[in-house]
Amino acid sequence: MNKSVVIKQGIAEDVRFPLKGGAGSDAVHTNPTYAYAVCRLKTDGDLEGVGLAFTLGEGNHLVKEAISYLSKHLIGKEINEMMHGFGKIYKEMMDDPNFRWLGPHKGVVHLALAAVVNACYDLWAKSKGVPLWQLLIELSPEELVGTLDFSYVEDVLNKEEAIRLLNAKKLGTVERMKILELGYPGYDTSIGWFNYTDDQVATNIKKAMDMGFTAMKLKVGSKEAARDIRRAKMVREIAGDKATIMFDANQQWDLPQAIEICKELIPLNPYWVEEPTHPDDVQAHVTLAKEVPVDIALGEHVPNKIIFKNYLQSGCMSFNQVDAVRVGGVSEFILISLLSKKFNVPVVPHVGDMGQIHQHLVLFNHISMDHPALLLEHIPHLKDYFVNPVEIVDGRYKTPQEPGMSSDLKYY
Repeated sequence: MNKSVVIKQGIAEDVRFPLKGGAGSDAVHTNPTYAYAVCRLKTDGDLEGVGLAFTLGEGNHLVKEAISYLSKHLIGKEINEMMHGFGKIYKEMMDDPNFRWLGPHKGVVHLALAAVVNACYDLWAKSKGVPLWQLLIELSPEELVGTLDFSYVEDVLNKEEAIRLLNAKKLGTVERMKILELGYPGYDTSIGWFNYTDDQVATNIKKAMDMGFTAMKLKVGSKEAARDIRRAKMVREIAGDKATIMFDANQQWDLPQAIEICKELIPLNPYWVEEPTHPDDVQAHVTLAKEVPVDIALGEHVPNKIIFKNYLQSGCMSFNQVDAVRVGGVSEFILISLLSKKFNVPVVPHVGDMGQIHQHLVLFNHISMDHPALLLEHIPHLKDYFVNPVEIVDGRYKTPQEPGMSSDLKYY
């Protein structure tokens, strides 16, 4: 299936989902509303591309307005022709002179770009009648690289090197395809939301383990570090020595606090400490990594490929948490994954999409780039709102089979 599909209209929507009972809470967002700024690409037929950018409620309408503007770049274009060499139009949208001053390449405008770009990839896969992961792994290295924009990162990775990297990874592809049957391993990030009581956390740990999860995450970053340490010890005690435990501070510590608290967390054998301090402060993360023997995960709030490049060059990043509904969509996600592979840093995405899109992207990363199949975050709270929600069996993501990137919502 590869029929002509022409984009006729871009529709932007502001969709919000209030959460209850402390779900989704962290040290910053004590009463969160999960929200998507949605781009819907209407075509000359029945197919529709749906792209998402994740926000937390207020401000979602600003991203919606930017989507309405950026989607005008796509009107009248045939999807398969456009995606051949998509890197060029990606750069045109990213550097639109009317919007570039507002970033560049970050904030409201870049989130809007994510939604528009993701809608393009969703429509592309639907036009071929395949899930996104299949579309991506079947592209030749040249075709894949043509969808990317290498500006500002060519000093460490250019198109020719990226093609060589992808060609080199073809060896072993058949073996790595086994992940499609096994399912991609997940971790439960919802056991320990910030506002959950100790009893709730204890109950959730046991539920997660009953579902087959062997990895789970606790929100920390309290104004009282003693609360974080106490709850972290409780998670380790209940989950057991063999469980994989992560702690997420949501950027709440300054550097001296991060050093002090991370030292206290080390005896609990954390798999990583996530977002320990301000996401723009590369040097603080470098210093922390030198001062404390703890693995650092970050990327949820890193806005673009340039800052990711700097983090990777710095050597302080142990796990790359790039999120395709936070950076400039699937295109920039893939480029950042390539950069990460060059620096031998595994990609373990943050999932503002609740894992819907990223379940495709981690399969591609593993099969085509030989990224290790480590973990993919699982957040269940919006499951009822997706047409094809993720399926978890024994703690693993079941491989999606429906055409597209699993981003279609039931309600708008």
